[in-house]
Amino acid sequence: MYSTNTHHCYGNVAVPSGLRPGGVFSKDTAVVRTTFLIDGFNLYHSLRNAESDTGIHPMRWLDLRSLCNDYLYIIGQHTHEMAILETIHFFSATPTHYAKETQDRHSLYMRCLASTGIKMHLGRFKRKDLRCSICNGKLSRYEEKETDVAIATELFSICHTDAADTIVLVTGDTDLAPTVRVCKRLFPSKLICFAFPYKRYNAELAHIAIESFKISTQKYISNQFPDPLLLPDGSSVSKPANW
Repeated sequence: MYSTNTHHCYGNVAVPSGLRPGGVFSKDTAVVRTTFLIDGFNLYHSLRNAESDTGIHPMRWLDLRSLCNDYLYIIGQHTHEMAILETIHFFSATPTHYAKETQDRHSLYMRCLASTGIKMHLGRFKRKDLRCSICNGKLSRYEEKETDVAIATELFSICHTDAADTIVLVTGDTDLAPTVRVCKRLFPSKLICFAFPYKRYNAELAHIAIESFKISTQKYISNQFPDPLLLPDGSSVSKPANW
């Protein structure tokens, strides 16, 4: 299985991810159980922006567990306790309206994420027929459905069942603002904040959750899956050639 007890080095000292330099594990150590809820498509478009702006490819072969571990120190700074990674939830939808090659890449990446212990939540795309106001012709668009509701529901469930002490929403989508406001009011002991993907910072959300922070392009670059990636069943998968 993919280990959550990976180590990072600070100087010559290796410490478990999420443990600040100088900290030690003991039965008396106060910990902050931290769960991440990741809006997959919000993050995906951020990665595309980062690739375009920096000229560095690829970034989409992103190891989300490693990325989340890299930001636990910020939670520790806010709570003055040791933040540990509890659970990662990833919300996406299969792009059935795209070419098979795109669908296959999406499925492959979902498989890689799931192999690290991330909990997957897959919604769907729904066709929406429109009429052009200029030419009066018919247009078809596909909208991602259920993702925002799924994230909001999971957030409330985590707070209600005390499944974590801190919940980090990796998105810049303002549709989640009402749910965050309600959860912060009903569960004041919970720390709820946003980790804004690159170019997805939102002032309204940052005002609601002042502990929020931005994800840097450098963190995208430094937290990529190995290529090939060895899966728990002994098989390996390679990064898509055009990534």
